[in-house]
This record gives sequence, structure tokens and C-alpha cells, in this order.
Amino acid sequence: MTVQAHTTIDLPGIPKLKSGKVREVYDLGDLCLFIASDRISAFDCILPNGIPNKGQVLNLMSAFWFDRLGAIVPNHRVSTRVEDLPPAMQAHRDLLRGRTMLVRKARILPVECIVRGYLIGSGWKDYQASGTIGGMPLRAGYRLADRLDEPVFTPSTKAEVGHDENINFDTAASLLGADLARQVRDASLALYKEAAAYALARGIIIADTKFEFGTIDGKLHLVDEALTPDSSRFWPAAEYRPGSNPPSYDKQFVRDYLESLDWDKTPPAPPLPAEVVASTRAKYLEAFQTLTGRTLEGTLAG
Repeated sequence: MTVQAHTTIDLPGIPKLKSGKVREVYDLGDLCLFIASDRISAFDCILPNGIPNKGQVLNLMSAFWFDRLGAIVPNHRVSTRVEDLPPAMQAHRDLLRGRTMLVRKARILPVECIVRGYLIGSGWKDYQASGTIGGMPLRAGYRLADRLDEPVFTPSTKAEVGHDENINFDTAASLLGADLARQVRDASLALYKEAAAYALARGIIIADTKFEFGTIDGKLHLVDEALTPDSSRFWPAAEYRPGSNPPSYDKQFVRDYLESLDWDKTPPAPPLPAEVVASTRAKYLEAFQTLTGRTLEGTLAG
């Protein structure tokens, strides 16, 4: 049976506040409603076809981590139950099941909070060029994908259009204020260390991840999504070999396919072939089951 990807989600008669790369956001007065679609993006372009069940994986994995890490820093989650949605949305409950998160409204901080535990991606490029990462000097001798002696906090700006820009801690402090910058740095590192230890015990390396924070009633809260294949690099620990680019549980299948094309990485993006969609979906589902201990079908069934 073919599973449909839901890349467009509109609720007739209910005004939409915002449409992001993956999520639709609705204003419900005191709360907001996030709805995770199956859209997938790469190189800052949304692809024309999506990955079936991807939105449910992202939404329910975030809920799992919000529950598990709530003692470190509170989060904005209220409910992921479709039964808790307003009556006007109940007609769409089959479409929305597993995709929705009612959240408290927060004042979003203008900084992406990235934690790196391994040297890969742009961090590896910085290290090769200057021996630093996020403006911080590192010891000599690291190889590609090596585990760092200690995880590092490397914030970036949030770009409405184009790419985010890496910044150092002092620049983050100038944007947030020194006290709040220290709070988000310490919270980010604590969240990463706890999650990385949990995941490693289940055979997954969290190489790096991105957190977003906001304030609710003046108090720091974790918001948006947390520790998903879209916001993190997940590597299978059994296949990890320092010095080479490890296989991944995230959308690497998509990136590898797109890199093989004669495409200049500007919209419109090309459609994905069925085999790339199927492989990517399988990796998302595998990561979900490995980390949560439950199948997606079992979680949706309650």
C-alpha cells in the first residue's frame, strides 16, 4: 500500500498565522497550533514532493524529548492529542493525528542555539581553515567526524531569507544580553549532553543539534522542535568510523541525490524519485523507533 505524503495542509475557515518549511502555524488566542507537514527541504529549497509520515515523526519525536528533558528546561508544549483541538478542527482529525502540537505562545529569541559534539559539516570546514570552531580555538589533531573533547556551543543568527550566519558567543550576548546568552548556552549544552548519552545507549550518535528558545512570562523555554532528524545529525554508532563521513539517519539520502544532479540549488527544486523517498522515510522511521522504543504506528494508536 502506498502511503501518501501530505505536503499541503489547509484547514478551511481557520486562519493560518504562518507557513514555514515544514510547519503550519495557527493562532488560537492564548495558544498556537503547530501542524507538521511531510514537506522536506534541502539547500534552503522546499522540494516538490514530500516524505510520507515525516511530519508525524518530527512532531512526536519532539514531544518525546520535551517529556524526557523537561527537568532541565521547561518547554512550550501543551498537548499533541487531536482530541484537545478546538471543535472546528475535529473534522480533520484523521489528517491531523500525530501532526499537531498545541503550544504556549513565546517571545522567540533571535539566535539559533547549535551544539556540536563531533567535528563535521561547517564546523569541520572552519577547523580546517583556522583551527577554530565558532570562534573558539581547538587543539590540533582532530580528524573528520572525530568526537570533540567537550561539546561546544556555536550559535548562529536566524535568517528570514538565505542562510543563517555563524556568530561567536560575544555576538550572541550582544543580541540577547549577557545573562540570557549564558542561560541559553548552559541549557543547550545540558540538553545535548543528556540527550546524547541517552541516544548513545540505544546505538545512535547525536553528532550535533540545533535548539530554539523563547521566553514565556520572562522565563526561558525550549520551543519549536527538539532533537529530530531535521534539526540534528544522527549517526548509527555501529557504523561510526572517525576520519570518514558517517552514514546518517537524517535526510542525507536527499542531499546525496540532489548533489548528483546538474542543479544549481536555486528554486524550483527537482522532484525526488520514489526510491529516494522510500529510503529517507525508512531512516526517519528507524530513528524514531530506536530512540523512543515505539513504532510510529503504535504511538499513533495510543
